[in-house]
Amino acid sequence: MVLLDQRLAATEVSSSTKRNRRPKKRQLFCPAHPEQLIEGNGRKYYLHLLQPEQLQERGISASRAKLIINAYPVLVLSNEWLEELYCPKCGSLHWCHVVKHDRVHHTVRWAPRELWEQVAHVEPVVANPTASEYSSREAGRHRRKRVDGKRYYDRC
Repeated sequence: MVLLDQRLAATEVSSSTKRNRRPKKRQLFCPAHPEQLIEGNGRKYYLHLLQPEQLQERGISASRAKLIINAYPVLVLSNEWLEELYCPKCGSLHWCHVVKHDRVHHTVRWAPRELWEQVAHVEPVVANPTASEYSSREAGRHRRKRVDGKRYYDRC
């Protein structure tokens, strides 16, 4: 009986330490709620570096940064990008700066406006030229206030 219990215990240990062959999904956590996983399968806007100072900010020496920029005038970082992510606790979408460390682990922070300057083919200040004037005006309607200081959509 004791021998049977030892065998069962040994099989339980070996089955729990089995390697899972399914690849792990990337884990992105909200900067405001560190315990909350955030989701996003939107388009990734990779960062482009044009100056050696931008490489130095990422821990590369000055002489090496100059050599890299001379060799590659536009260096595209494959491990850093901007992506729109959804946090269920915040209940909204946020643009985040994502840095990939390995297949599973990433660092996520809110994307500062200056990072958009390092993304090619995107101009964040200019409005969408395909949107009509009416659509653009109505999109900002929630920010307008009446003469008495209340918003137009308030009921009281």
